Amino acid sequence: MARTLSTERIRLTVAQAIVKYLQMQFSERDGRTRRLIPGMFGIFGHGNVAGMGQALTEYGQELTYFQPCNEQAMVHTAIGYAKATQRTATLACSASIGPGSTNMITGAATATINRLPVLLLPSDYYATRYQGPVLQQLEHPISADVSVNDCFRPVSRFFDRISRPEQLLTALPEAMRVLTDPADTGAVTLALPQDVQQHAYDFPANLFEKRMWRIERRLPDPQRIKEAVELLRVAKRPMIVAGGGVHYSQAWEELQAFSDALGIPVGETFGGRGALRNPSPLYMGGFAVTGAPCAGKIASQADLIICVGTRLTDFATGSQSAFNNPDVRFLNLNVTGHDAFKQGALPLVADAREALRSLAEAAKSAGLKPNASYVQEAISLRQAWDKRLAEEVFKQVPGEAMSQGQLIGVLNEEAKSGDIIVAAAGSPPGDLMKIWDATNGRACQLEFGYSCMAYEIPAGIGARMSQPDGEVFVFIGDGTYLMNPTEIVTAVQEGLKITIVISENHGYQCIRGLQLDRAGHSFGNEFRSRDKAANRLEGEYLKIDFAQNAASMGARTWNVNTPEGLRKALQEARRESRTCVIVVETEKYRFLPGSEVWWDVAVAEVSNDPVTQKLRADYDRNRSKLQRFHY
Repeated sequence: MARTLSTERIRLTVAQAIVKYLQMQFSERDGRTRRLIPGMFGIFGHGNVAGMGQALTEYGQELTYFQPCNEQAMVHTAIGYAKATQRTATLACSASIGPGSTNMITGAATATINRLPVLLLPSDYYATRYQGPVLQQLEHPISADVSVNDCFRPVSRFFDRISRPEQLLTALPEAMRVLTDPADTGAVTLALPQDVQQHAYDFPANLFEKRMWRIERRLPDPQRIKEAVELLRVAKRPMIVAGGGVHYSQAWEELQAFSDALGIPVGETFGGRGALRNPSPLYMGGFAVTGAPCAGKIASQADLIICVGTRLTDFATGSQSAFNNPDVRFLNLNVTGHDAFKQGALPLVADAREALRSLAEAAKSAGLKPNASYVQEAISLRQAWDKRLAEEVFKQVPGEAMSQGQLIGVLNEEAKSGDIIVAAAGSPPGDLMKIWDATNGRACQLEFGYSCMAYEIPAGIGARMSQPDGEVFVFIGDGTYLMNPTEIVTAVQEGLKITIVISENHGYQCIRGLQLDRAGHSFGNEFRSRDKAANRLEGEYLKIDFAQNAASMGARTWNVNTPEGLRKALQEARRESRTCVIVVETEKYRFLPGSEVWWDVAVAEVSNDPVTQKLRADYDRNRSKLQRFHY
């Protein structure tokens, strides 16, 4: 029902109005309601302390304030929270003018690329301009109304600068609409000039009444369902690629039922990891450039790829090399038309749960059955991969430190139903794609849309905020830890227990491996001292005490170097109530088996180095042989 302006008025500042408004916003899906924005993170400076800070003090009783250590990190926490709640709730983030606000831009990009809702409230320059150029204001030579906050525009789903109090009457409802839109959500940015935050206005009283925002489920078009059934009817080797949309639609049971009924193997993208929640012989695990080779093998020969809630980025398509069947067709189930039409697919623009239900019913009515020989082939490939893991990955190599594969193997054994693991960049998410067991209630949250280092610890805090029970494991490399460990303080301050597992391999070994594959030489990717003769960072490995660093911020810590030591530390950490950090010495140059899916990272086209020249020739040959377009 449309709302009309109330005759009753309440005089409030802009900041006070925002705080009061946010406390009355709720989301609803399938009859279940919750607070849409239950809390606000913020770091105060002169740009927001007298505006938003004052408003939270006086009016924020139901909008819990959280104190982060870094503005980028607080956005990542909001993202982790939104992801863990399947986009039914998020958090607001307030920052002061200048660097405080621009620190949030990386978080905004991470949210929007992954289509996860966050509400950003960066402070801005004075709108009145009486003061002349103010501290931290950008003076653009030809556009007087440009500020650094304009950088938020390309990385926000919705952006508005509130230069007058009454603009909130339209800006706030639009912000809530975008936050709860399953197709178009992402970062919502309301830039707040530091003077306007304190400006008063007589707001209509009904603006602050309770409002419910329904997260709708779009139903599939019946004609598209009929066309999809015809694709299924003729397919001999179909495969499902499950993306993050399965989680956001809560379509786990429907995905499992559809796969089982038609005998279709399932591979998962980074965003979709854990979409197939129960053990299944048709579960191929992670499918991507860093996924399980059994999933890559199935995809390479599939004649029908059924994509459910995925954006089909280059890691999922192998830079357009993963689908080698000359007759391959695509069926894309996606709530966003932009993604549903990719790869020349038959588009089924709908909520993933509703689309899978309708498609399963139509397939049953059409009498479609599994292809028994194909099902057995998929099962055999998965069994061969499991056997290889047991014989190659989870065994100790004499004379080496424990491998990262062994580390994850122990985590798999120690994880229980209700636990969640968080990772984002470097080798951890790729290795979790291959070997993490995300069935039986062991969830997995991988941020790889933006592959944002330093996301992991704050996102783990966000995940913990959404679920009080179970362990929240944050799995990171030593390089990622060095980028932003300080949110440990926030976790300790709020009593939000997470368990951080650091794989200490003395550098960015994942990128070093790619560097060797594409340049032929190692350069600048390990933590070494400078060699004075070569004038390069090729000296001794640095000795960094990660455990002591974490302990100084209030965490309980362990240093381990064996699977047995790791197991004992994980068991002790589970019994702890405070944040824990386990530092694990891992072998630097031992990696998991490859996925057999190609990735297009070009080699230098011109070089005097014979090693690089050979790598370029190999790259050109692979590109011409493997890469194709689908339209």
